Amino acid sequence: MTITVPLQIIDLHGDGYHPLVEIKVNEAPYILVLDTGASKTAFDYDTLEQSGAAIVASERLSTGLGVTNMSSSTAVINEIQIGNFLITDFEVAVLDLSTINVAYRQLNHPEVLGVLGGDILVKYSAVIDYGNKVLIFNT
Repeated sequence: MTITVPLQIIDLHGDGYHPLVEIKVNEAPYILVLDTGASKTAFDYDTLEQSGAAIVASERLSTGLGVTNMSSSTAVINEIQIGNFLITDFEVAVLDLSTINVAYRQLNHPEVLGVLGGDILVKYSAVIDYGNKVLIFNT
């Protein structure tokens, strides 16, 4: 089965583009950056904590986001809905992603919950169609 989800492509004012996708986490609406360079889907610690999700400290160090390592946590999300596509009981990394939202606010872009990473994109054989501004999942 193929599920097509719309993308919003935002201009970073001369510094490239980011594709955004609207999601629901346990029925609450959020926005994620589609990040093919992120190995795992990651949500912002403060935002997720405010939602009441159970966050668990992880012994793994995360790499990326311009640093060599940072402490991370994880959370198992009961429901992630991307368009009509529902993912249940999925573990995400939980990191301090506040710097992303600071930058987005400065550029007048919407704040994001985090990044949709390679773990979901690979597992569901996702295809990104920039021309038609859609993300296609093959389930």
